[in-house]
Amino acid sequence: MPCGIVRTLCQYETNKLVRIQSVRLGSIKWSLNGFILLFICVLMLWNKKYQEFDLVVSSVTAKVKGVAQTHLPGVGDAVWDVVDYSGPAQNKNSFFVATNIIVTKNQKQGKCPEIPSQGRLCQTDKDCERGAWSQQSHGIQTGSCVKFDVLRKTCEVSAWCPIESKTSPPRPALLAAAENFTVLIKNNIRFPAFSYIRRNILPQMNDVYLRSCRRANDSLCPIFRLGDVVQEAGEKFSDMAVEGGVIGILIKWDCNLDRLMRSCIPKYSFRRLDEKESNRTLFPGLNFRYAKYNTEKGVEERTLYKAFGIRFDVMVFGQAGRFSFIQLIIYIGSTLSYYALTTMLIDWLIGTSCYSAEVGQDYTERKVEPVPDKEKCTICVSYVDENNIRLVKRSRKTSLQDVEPTSVQPRKEDAGHLRAVLSLLQTDASLDHSDRPPAAQEPKPDPRARRPAWCKCDSCTPSSVPLEELCCRRSDGVCITSSPLFERLVLRRSLLEAVLRYRDPFSPPAALRHCAYRQYISWRFEVPPSDTHPAIPRCCVWRVREAYPSPDGQYSGFRPGRMASRPACANGEL
Repeated sequence: MPCGIVRTLCQYETNKLVRIQSVRLGSIKWSLNGFILLFICVLMLWNKKYQEFDLVVSSVTAKVKGVAQTHLPGVGDAVWDVVDYSGPAQNKNSFFVATNIIVTKNQKQGKCPEIPSQGRLCQTDKDCERGAWSQQSHGIQTGSCVKFDVLRKTCEVSAWCPIESKTSPPRPALLAAAENFTVLIKNNIRFPAFSYIRRNILPQMNDVYLRSCRRANDSLCPIFRLGDVVQEAGEKFSDMAVEGGVIGILIKWDCNLDRLMRSCIPKYSFRRLDEKESNRTLFPGLNFRYAKYNTEKGVEERTLYKAFGIRFDVMVFGQAGRFSFIQLIIYIGSTLSYYALTTMLIDWLIGTSCYSAEVGQDYTERKVEPVPDKEKCTICVSYVDENNIRLVKRSRKTSLQDVEPTSVQPRKEDAGHLRAVLSLLQTDASLDHSDRPPAAQEPKPDPRARRPAWCKCDSCTPSSVPLEELCCRRSDGVCITSSPLFERLVLRRSLLEAVLRYRDPFSPPAALRHCAYRQYISWRFEVPPSDTHPAIPRCCVWRVREAYPSPDGQYSGFRPGRMASRPACANGEL
């Protein structure tokens, strides 16, 4: 067993090829292969499939500069610097710039009427619940209903009084001058796989350059004017400054770290991130509140600011690539399958009417070799009392004589075989003693033995294999082995030796028996249907074995798989 496994492993198998000598097909083949090769090379260079890639790791800091003066209602003129308009700390990759303000001055802890809104008016103290509050309230109810103005009453609350009453931001924006503010963005990146570090302030950029660079003239300048950023995002700064919003500053690093084509510079782009259309009526823009506290005559006071503004989110993404021999091999291996398109197209061209039908048929026959399933093979049966061929399915339990046919086909005549038979019959019908088959070397079947139930000619011997239980007749009658033609066409020794020696001058004696089987098939089946296996009746098999027995008395029996391709001597080579 181990030796057999080793022999199986020490084998090489290859595909069967069919070569067609054709200038037209050859030209099509090499043209398609050239186009595929060009496509593969262009795709490789365009997408850099020969490189291995690593994603960027980034950190961002931003520094805003600018000063503006504005007039605040109830406050007066005020100067705003970066501390005033930057607001509270944002995320590490974002910064905020206030553009509009609502101020409520001199708020103190106390009791005052709540701001009227839908459903908040009252008539008596019973309409106010002591200690109640809601998401829209500015304090906690005291349980009293007090006058808000001449016509309306609201519930009294404990809160910072006076309560912020103005909700709509001023138009135009109070800090519209923020359009001219600038921001310096410092972006440090790293590609861990390649141990490569870089930042957007390139080595050739010095102090003089940073003081004078403008994005309008230099796309690599890391200093941005806020009005230009909003404009490149497709918005108008004066409109966006009223209620605020969110702008994204996108920095893309697409780096090539190959020595001959080294390039690693940032590309900036801008877009608005909040969807302004859906925010027009429901919580529009961006705002937050903060307060400045002071103590006046021992009483704590505060000034409340509701700031509207623009938040700028800096988002960094990208990758770096470097030549990798392994990635190049993987890409080449994955694209070799594209060449199968050439074979598919030419096979389709040959198989259609676009090319020669005769060449297409011959190509298909040479390329495709059908192998039937031995377990579910089709067996053809020919009875002497019927002029057709029955096709039956192989069965392991039912006698072949009793299996119902799947179809019945007329016998196809072989003109060459028929001429050979007629020529043989026209010769002297008498046989010498030397031309007769030898006497049997094993005992003949006992005539008194009980005939099998499936036998119709009284000459069949029993068999334990259902596939061999087949008689030469469908109904009761004379056995075909008693016909003189059976002896002359199947058993005649000189005929068999001539056929064998024509094919192989050194054929062994056992080949006479096998050749006799083939002669019977050629006689009774002529041209069997394709992909079928002719079955020889049990009486004929026994008669051939009696004439040409096996030296050791062992016979392999009927194996349909061996009859898939019969030698040429079976058809017309009498």
